[in-house]
Amino acid sequence: MHESDDEDFISKTQRKTECDALQKLGEDLTTLKDSELDTFDLPDELYIAIKDARKIRQHGALKRHRQYIGRLMRGIDAEPVAQQLQKIRHKDDVHTALFKRLENWRDQIIEEGDKAINEIIKELPNADRQYLRQLSRNAQKEQKQKKPPVAFRQIFKYLRDLSEN
Repeated sequence: MHESDDEDFISKTQRKTECDALQKLGEDLTTLKDSELDTFDLPDELYIAIKDARKIRQHGALKRHRQYIGRLMRGIDAEPVAQQLQKIRHKDDVHTALFKRLENWRDQIIEEGDKAINEIIKELPNADRQYLRQLSRNAQKEQKQKKPPVAFRQIFKYLRDLSEN
C-alpha cells in the first residue's frame, strides 16, 4: 500500500460514527419550526423528507425514515447546516441569559436600592433614576404588605424595554 492510501483510509467504525452524526443532525432538523427550517438551503428531497418525518407516528416507520434522512444528509455538505442549526439553538441561550440578567438587576434594585440603581444606570444610561427608585420603594412596600407584585413586574418590564433599545 502507498502512503496516500493510508491517509485516505477510513475505518468502518469511523464511517458509522459519521453516518450516525449525520442522522442525528437530520433528526435535529425535524424538531425545528417551519420558519426556522426554511432558512436552510437544503435540497428539495431532503426538505420534503424532513417535513414528512413530522407526520410519522409509528416508531418503526419513524426509525426507518430517520435513516433515510441520514442517507440524504450524506449527499450534502453538512458543516454549514450544523453551524446554522447551532446559531438557531444558541439564539435561545442568549435570550435566556438576558432574561436572567434582568431578573438579577430587578432583585438587586429591590434589595439594595440606590446602590444597585447607580450600577444599572452605568449599564443603561437611558434609565430614569427617579422612576426606578419609585418602583423599588413600591416593590418593597408590596413585599412587606404581602400584596400582588405589581411594581416587581414593572421593574422587570422597564429594564427589558431599556435593554432592547
